[in-house]
Amino acid sequence: MRSDHGSSSAPHWPPLPADFVLPDDPAENIQQPPLAAALTDALGAAQRIRSEMLIGSNFGLVVRMNGEIVVKAPDWFYVPRVNPYPPELVRRSYTPHLEGDPVAVVMEFLSAADNGELSIRTTQPYGKLYIYEQILRIPTYVIYDPAVAKLEVRCLEAGHYVSQLPNDQGRFWIPSLDLFLGVWPGERLAQTLNWLRWWDAEGNLLLWSSEQAETERQRAEIERQRAETERQRADRLAALLRAQGIDPDQP
Repeated sequence: MRSDHGSSSAPHWPPLPADFVLPDDPAENIQQPPLAAALTDALGAAQRIRSEMLIGSNFGLVVRMNGEIVVKAPDWFYVPRVNPYPPELVRRSYTPHLEGDPVAVVMEFLSAADNGELSIRTTQPYGKLYIYEQILRIPTYVIYDPAVAKLEVRCLEAGHYVSQLPNDQGRFWIPSLDLFLGVWPGERLAQTLNWLRWWDAEGNLLLWSSEQAETERQRAEIERQRAETERQRADRLAALLRAQGIDPDQP
């Protein structure tokens, strides 16, 4: 593998030219967008997303190498803090170091085609593993195959990715988010998948917004039923008192 510390291959973080045409490839299969959306939805529902964060899907991460601009668009990524962006503009891409913190987590969801998720290719088209590990140096790299529910998590140790072991529940700790990541088979928005989901340090599942809404609906229904039971009990007591010649409304 060619060193990335030499003057010719060392990464640079210049602004992206305004006229640069970013890749606009479609999602590789119908499962990838909902998988990414579900991860973000749960973080939002748990109020774990702050304004300074950047969370994206199929969004270009930019670096300049050997005089050329290299863009990788992971299926999901997380940056803890980015610089404020002019509200009148739409963020087209993200260049680490120039625009804020380094990327903390990237995820790739496998499809039937080989798209280089484990490639260490050091020339164009650069392998994703090479870019994430040696150039962007992203601390956590997640690879997930929803077809067989196979989840792999690699963490950067001494400059190289090391595969992590899951806990007894089959979940992986993601340090930058202080959460566990694991597989959950079930249904969301009428789609049955092997979803990726978050659990907190105590093992509590982070609910999707739809699950939170249903939980609130059930709680409200229980409260309504409890109030109705209390009203009926009060009515029966009042009727019994009246039958005994006692006015329940008198103090």
